This record gives sequence, C-alpha cells and structure tokens, in this order.
Amino acid sequence: MPAPAGNQFWKARSSHGRKPIFATPDDLWTAASEYFEWVEANPLWEDKVTSFQGANTHEPIAKMRAMTISGLCIFLDIDKTTWFDYAKQKDFSHVTTRVEEIIRTQKFEGASADLLNANIIARDLGLADKSEVTGKDGKDLVPADNTRDLARLIAFALAKGQQASK
Repeated sequence: MPAPAGNQFWKARSSHGRKPIFATPDDLWTAASEYFEWVEANPLWEDKVTSFQGANTHEPIAKMRAMTISGLCIFLDIDKTTWFDYAKQKDFSHVTTRVEEIIRTQKFEGASADLLNANIIARDLGLADKSEVTGKDGKDLVPADNTRDLARLIAFALAKGQQASK
C-alpha cells in the first residue's frame, strides 16, 4: 500500500542521512595526524641476510613506509570518494589540501633521499620523464608541405651528385 498523497512523514525524522564521520575540520586534521604518526611508528621491514666468516645471520632492516591517500582512507575507515567529498567542502578544503601536500612532500623527500623507490614515487607523483614521439592527440608527426618539398629537392640533388661522381 503506497503512502497517502501529500504525506509529510519525512519531517518526523530526527536526522536526514548518516552523520559525517568528521564533524569539523579539526577532527579530520587530528585523525590525519594520527595516520602520520602511525606511518612513522610502523615502518616496513626487510629481512637482510648478512654473512661474516661463513656465518649467515638475518637482520631486520626498517624501511620507510610511503604515505598515500589510499592508506590514509583505509586508516580513517572512509572511501576515497568520501575523502574527495570532504575536499570539495569549503570548511574542509584547507585541511585536505594540507594533508595531500604533506603526503606528497613525504614521498618526494623519501625518494630524493633514496629511502623509497624513486621510479615508483616519480610515477605516482607524475614526475616521470616523458618524450612525445607522436604529434598532438597521438597523430603522426608530419612536416609541413614546404619542408617535405625541400627534403625531396635535397635528396634529388644528392642523388644527382652521386651519379655524376661515378
């Protein structure tokens, strides 16, 4: 049975939709700061085998953990879309921008100091060297018509010169 026409049952709700996980920008900043501290306190571990006088030993080596927006979202128990929704809100945009800059800087400095894989971080940050071997929008590089004509004339002259020298 459908609701009666013109009903106003929705006004009886105490709230509309789920409450946001972070009510204020300060709450979001506090949670992000906890993530930063967690990353520092929980490095990745490499098992390094060392040999000395024929005896092999396993040495645990602490490796820098790169901060990521994905890692932050997992830590905060939110989706990336939720993170981007916070970034769109005027009150939260300064916090999300600051957090993203901290994460970017941590990765860049870690790669610069050779603590993180520079190739992976460069790709992640969009810093990879690129050389375009095609024209605009992937089209072939085509010289202008006068350049093509000039190239033909030069090739013809060179061929004629070779024939004359024989």
